[in-house]
Amino acid sequence: MPVFTEYAAASRELRVLPSFAPPLPRLTPTIPVDKETERYEVVIVGAGPAGLMLELLLARYGLTDESLLCVDSKPTTLKSGQADGLQPRTLETLKSLGLADEILTEGCQMWQVAFWNPSDDKEKIIERTSIIADVAVPARFPYEVTIHQGRIERILETDLHRYSKRGVQRNTKLLDMKIDEEGDPEYPVLAEIETEGRRRTVRTKYLVGADGAHSMVRRCMGLKLEGESLDHIWGVVDLIVDTDFPDIRRRCAIHSPAGSVMVIPRERIATGDYLTRLYVQVPGDIDPDSEDGADTSPVDARARRSKVTQETIFENAAAAFKPYYIRPKSEGAVDWWAAYQIGQRVTDNFSVKDSKGVNRVFIAGDACHTHSPKAGQGMNVSMMDSYNLAWKLAYAIHGLTPASANTEADPLLDTYHTERHTIAQQLIDFDRAFSSMFSGKIGASENGAGGLTHDEFLQVFSRGNGFTSGCGIEYPENMTVQRDLSEIADPISGTDFLSGILRPGRRLLNVRLVRHADGYRRDLQDDLISTGRFRILCLTSSDLLNAQGVSARALTNIGSIIPQFPPSVLEQIVIHPRLSRDFSWNDIPAEVKEYSEMSFYSGCELDDVYATYGVDPAKGAVAVVRPDGYIGVISELRDVERVERYLKTLIRTV
Repeated sequence: MPVFTEYAAASRELRVLPSFAPPLPRLTPTIPVDKETERYEVVIVGAGPAGLMLELLLARYGLTDESLLCVDSKPTTLKSGQADGLQPRTLETLKSLGLADEILTEGCQMWQVAFWNPSDDKEKIIERTSIIADVAVPARFPYEVTIHQGRIERILETDLHRYSKRGVQRNTKLLDMKIDEEGDPEYPVLAEIETEGRRRTVRTKYLVGADGAHSMVRRCMGLKLEGESLDHIWGVVDLIVDTDFPDIRRRCAIHSPAGSVMVIPRERIATGDYLTRLYVQVPGDIDPDSEDGADTSPVDARARRSKVTQETIFENAAAAFKPYYIRPKSEGAVDWWAAYQIGQRVTDNFSVKDSKGVNRVFIAGDACHTHSPKAGQGMNVSMMDSYNLAWKLAYAIHGLTPASANTEADPLLDTYHTERHTIAQQLIDFDRAFSSMFSGKIGASENGAGGLTHDEFLQVFSRGNGFTSGCGIEYPENMTVQRDLSEIADPISGTDFLSGILRPGRRLLNVRLVRHADGYRRDLQDDLISTGRFRILCLTSSDLLNAQGVSARALTNIGSIIPQFPPSVLEQIVIHPRLSRDFSWNDIPAEVKEYSEMSFYSGCELDDVYATYGVDPAKGAVAVVRPDGYIGVISELRDVERVERYLKTLIRTV
């Protein structure tokens, strides 16, 4: 006889959550099947970090293989070379995708930067002048991580296959493309692609060029990278080193009488050895006889770059490291090397519209901005382009924006250029200053070094830390970033935004909280997982237990706002300050348990959340956090209508 009898509900499979991100609700019809024409809603060209990040996010947000196509000319993910560094904000983003653990565990964490400069003692030649924190701003991950770009691509692509059977269509290149509204106004972008010799034509509503600095998409759309190349020539090499240099496992900026070197420690590899990346200045880029100290012709720099060899890179590195020695550990210790000429360029437009003013073609990553690699920005800024664009595209496609309900040109898509072009221009300006200073010599002017001091270089390095870490990025005001507080009092005090003071256009700094329901000690950013949802963050005041107080009224009003929008698009997070007594669910508004049972926290037991965010516990505040983790608007508790107006400009009501 049976030991036990088991009963299961017929709908049991609906109760067992798949380990996938839930898609966004869709209010528009799915793409119709057309046997004659290959159609998609989004085509992505390029599967580097920017393209893979975009495809993964769109697939998570609900675009299927029938709706989404990503092509890349390479047969596999990257095998060697190129980018290797991830900044703190990028790590926060990967954590929100559940993809950070392998990178944090296996990558090389850089906590410190050592600075080496010419020594007054001629026998020493160079000496360490300081060691500082690599990341000097508050961040959940207060360090950089170096790990090979190909491995990051593999992590993204592996996760992509949880949502897409096809994944990236490889060995496929874009031959030509144009906007052809006459052929099909709803799918007006016409692209000719070739897969292993077989040509075909596809149509799409939107096309994104993430195909690198030599972007075919950019060229087809008539967009140009504008900027300049400096005369400085650098070699870069990844290798297993043999050296007696004491800081080889720290990030280092070395200014030697013989030239400059940047040391980037990298991850452990299969042999058990650790890789090191060296950026080595190639001499000849400064002509001491010229009037301004630089070559007069960029052509000269390009000619010198073409003559750089692996041997010349090592010769210059060895000279800069003296009196220490450095060399490849063994034959075959060199993994990859290249030579490059420093240049900073950015495209005027990150999108192209059709005749009706609808954004149809976008470019992201190196396709729209190029710069030197020494600030560690390329892969990071490229993925953040995609992180910014993905939720906006998904909302337009799924019919979640007010404009999409009326088949109008969607102003939400305009904000991609507004926000990311601003950041790209800031990156170019910073990189130009940083690269020029790094390529110079440090020492007294009487020693022929031009008067660049260590303190001046350190100042530029530290001042740029908020930008390079990604934690100090601030988007300009637009329909998704509203700062105007002319009608109300500002509920936020303080201006130290890098340290967490709330400000529209800045990312929400992580804080540690204790959950009311079960005592779970939790990072707030873990409630901001990348599912494409907006979050209403309510920091209640000390009157929370007063049923007639401002906090209770605000929570009740927010509870009436949430049902106005498509289901699950809005989530609520509630934080309370130190209160006068213990309490239970019955002592606070029912809307807290209804919408925030597992996202209702004490903001005083671990971190002082109110002090970090610049909120007075006696007054509280409400902030809306966008799907990409940036704050969109802030209001007083008594002005929840401001939150409602903001949301209605971005999300369609039902």
